[in-house]
Parts: sequence; C-alpha cells; structure tokens
Amino acid sequence: MSSLVLFTADRDKGVATIRFNRPEKKNALNAEMYAALGDAIEAAESDDAVRAILLCAAGENFTAGNDLADFASRPQDGSSPAQRFLYGIARAKKPLVAAVDGYAVGVGLTMLLHCDLVYASRRAKLRAPFVDLGLVPEAGSSLLLPRLVGHMRASEVFLLSEMISAERARELGIVNQVVEPGELDALALQVCERLARKAPSAVRRTKELLRDPSGGTVERMQREFELFAEQLRSDEARAAIASFFEKRPQR
Repeated sequence: MSSLVLFTADRDKGVATIRFNRPEKKNALNAEMYAALGDAIEAAESDDAVRAILLCAAGENFTAGNDLADFASRPQDGSSPAQRFLYGIARAKKPLVAAVDGYAVGVGLTMLLHCDLVYASRRAKLRAPFVDLGLVPEAGSSLLLPRLVGHMRASEVFLLSEMISAERARELGIVNQVVEPGELDALALQVCERLARKAPSAVRRTKELLRDPSGGTVERMQREFELFAEQLRSDEARAAIASFFEKRPQR
C-alpha cells in the first residue's frame, strides 16, 4: 500500500484506521492515493475482526480535494481509482467515522456524506467548489446532500460554493460534533471503539436500514420486522440481552 495512505487494523479493538498522509500538499488526493484508499476499504470490509472504520488525516488538513493536475490528466470512468474508492465507501457495510481537521474541500466534503458519524475540529473548513471549477457535484452528493439538509441549503452549498465553518457544518447536519483540534482524533477513535463493542450484525443492519431510501413507511416497517426477528434469534442478541440483565458491559 502507498506511503501516502496509512492503513492500520487494531483487531483487538476492532478498528481499522485509514489516514491520508500527504500533509505537505494538504492531503490532496491523487491516483496513487485513491488506489491505496480502495485497497484499504476492501481490506477493512473483508476483515471480520474489524467492526468500524476511521477516516482521518496526517497534518492539519483532512484533504484539499483532488490533486487537479493529476486528476485532469486521467480518464474518470467507472474503473478509475477514484471511482473505486467512492463506490467502496458507498457500499461499505461497516460503520464509517470521519475525523475532519482543517480543509475538507471537494471530494473531502462529499465523501463525508457516506460516513455514518463525522467529527470536526473548530478550525475545519468545508467547501464544494465544483461549479466554480466548471464541474458538477460527484460521489452521489447531488442526491445525498439535499436529502440531508434540504434543497435550499444544498443549493447554497453547491451553487454558491462558499467556505463552510465547522459550526455551520454542524448546524446543517453534515457534522455530528465540533471539538478542539487536540481532542479530535481521540474522540473519533473512541467512537469507533464504542461501535466495535456493539453486536456487529445489529450495527451493520441498522446502517443498512438508515441508508436505504427505497419504499414507504409500511414497507420499511416490514423490512425492520424481518431483520428484528432474525437478530432476536442471533447469538449476539442473546449475549447482549444477557449482559443487560446481568448489568455487565458487553465484550
């Protein structure tokens, strides 16, 4: 795997960490990094010991977005390294947690819409500059952002392309919590460890339900009933319920 992306899996704690590692370029993503990120997502997803995935970055910036010189020189089709990574996070069954410091620009913002929990430092700055670059949004963001924040606010983010502060991102619902820069990594890792201690199939299936936009209320209730009944029969549910009655922590 590239030295520009650091991948570690703490199997005892159930957490895989994927860290952008090009701080001298504000972690701008090039093809080499995208290829490594695709490998990292696949490795984390296929490792049964990993139950949560943390996306973070070295230095003081999450990512300034695509390395435009590199990106523009390569074909962007369904088989490109960038597309492979983005499809990977869109299809990820395990919870994705992001720790955002400094700039999260372009794909640095849109990839957050595929995360299940996002934490940001007070100095984080998010921006979707696609229209200003003569481009359109990517990574499914033209669907995901309006669903998350509403049409008017999504239009503000994409059409005006202004910088968004960490607090504004929290108000919009893109970020869960804003903390001091020195507290960011520890908080995000702690959240991953909490997720990893929970019943893994219950976490995955809850994520599946939350991410599935199809059907109406009745159809969703039926699907929930099906999954609830399956989970109730599982060993992990029996263990979790026993832990509750015995007043002892899980795992």
